[in-house]
Amino acid sequence: MEQAEIGLIGLGVMGSNLALNIAEKGNKIAVFNRSPEATKKFFAEAGALQGQIIPCETLEEFVAAIRPPRPIIIMIKAGEPVDQQMELLKPYLDAGDIMIDAGNANFRDTIRRFDSLKDSPLTFIGMGVSGGEEGARHGPSIMVGGTEESWKRVEKVLTSISAKFNGDPCVAWLGNDGAGHFVKTIHNGIEYADMQMIAEIYGILRDGLKLSASEIGQVFGRWNEGRLNSYLIEITEKVLAASDPVTGKPMVDMILDAAGQKGTGKWSVIEAQNLGVAATGIEAAVAGRILSSQKAEREAAEKILGLPQTVPMPGTDGLSFLDDLENALLAAKIGAYAQGFAVMAAASKEYGWNLPMPTIARIWRAGCIIRSQFLDEITSAFTKDPDTANLIVTPAFSKLVQETDGALRRVVSTAVMSGLPVPALSSALAYFDSYRRGRGTANLIQAQRDFFGAHGFDRVDGVDKHHGPWGSGLNS
Repeated sequence: MEQAEIGLIGLGVMGSNLALNIAEKGNKIAVFNRSPEATKKFFAEAGALQGQIIPCETLEEFVAAIRPPRPIIIMIKAGEPVDQQMELLKPYLDAGDIMIDAGNANFRDTIRRFDSLKDSPLTFIGMGVSGGEEGARHGPSIMVGGTEESWKRVEKVLTSISAKFNGDPCVAWLGNDGAGHFVKTIHNGIEYADMQMIAEIYGILRDGLKLSASEIGQVFGRWNEGRLNSYLIEITEKVLAASDPVTGKPMVDMILDAAGQKGTGKWSVIEAQNLGVAATGIEAAVAGRILSSQKAEREAAEKILGLPQTVPMPGTDGLSFLDDLENALLAAKIGAYAQGFAVMAAASKEYGWNLPMPTIARIWRAGCIIRSQFLDEITSAFTKDPDTANLIVTPAFSKLVQETDGALRRVVSTAVMSGLPVPALSSALAYFDSYRRGRGTANLIQAQRDFFGAHGFDRVDGVDKHHGPWGSGLNS
């Protein structure tokens, strides 16, 4: 019997869809699930693709069904289950075989797993897959981390199943060990920020301008035809147009205002802080989700504190404020992407990955959740200057920021005066204002630190450093 080109363990929703995608693109695939019934069910429902699938009931049978060196995708719950599955696989593997974690893994776990195999004949790939269930089935954006040799073994298959942007495959090898999963983590962090910013604009339209869900959906629909064109804006229009089949009311109004999270946004914030990079938009988004989950506390606080005294929100006469909202969202999104790429640039140096920034922007143009029109412009900006300090100082994006900065300032100030929370939008404005200001206020912080514990400070005239304890106390 002809051997499979690749294997996959874990036939949940994501694993099943990815396996069908692989089979549909002409690649023979062996599949295994710890529950034989799930394997049988998957195979029975594969229809015309059954000829490309080898269902296996034991790990020994599964490994034997794959052409060496064997690439094996593990698509199960992240964390300890992946370690356990790797240990179960090892006795059946041969030199050169590759275990591939395609889940939402913490890149530190990926580095650990990669290092644990360094002295063995086996190797490991950490593979970020973006696009959700739909992407897995029809074409995701794929971010690969591992040895270049192991990448070359899977390149043909992964290229065939990836999303395509104008024929260009949205998959790339990004570097060693945890590079792929780190980039996927930051992708998700940007996604958190993007979603939070969209929600804040929705809040202004709903609570400030008193528009209905349907009317707000139409606004997002118009925006999706312009510079804000993106997957998240597109689905926002669809979500706001949907009706609850039970009540007939807008579906969005029937959903509890408490957002969940799976951890990747939090990891993005932690790693940004560890690397000393300001990622305030992602931080605000994670904090926003945490506050949203505290529904009972928020309701109790409203009864005690009441809502703030506010000034009226401006009307929509002439649609000028709607134009400001559109431009403010564009500015804030640019800030979130700039912060995400700055975090990746710092990680690239820290971990020796040499992350290809233009390539990352390129493979995010289709298949992934944060795909948007201006990723083409980001690709171009990093191609012209791959070592730029920050996206917002490149010619194209500095111009965009200058064009939209005023709208962001007006929207944030209007929302604040109207008592509407806009933590991510305001964090973007503060980020721009802090980054563009040559002389800040940290000199006072340094003076305070010196007073507390004789830390010393750098003089603006470069003469010397002062090291005299003005007092003793906290080490801040």
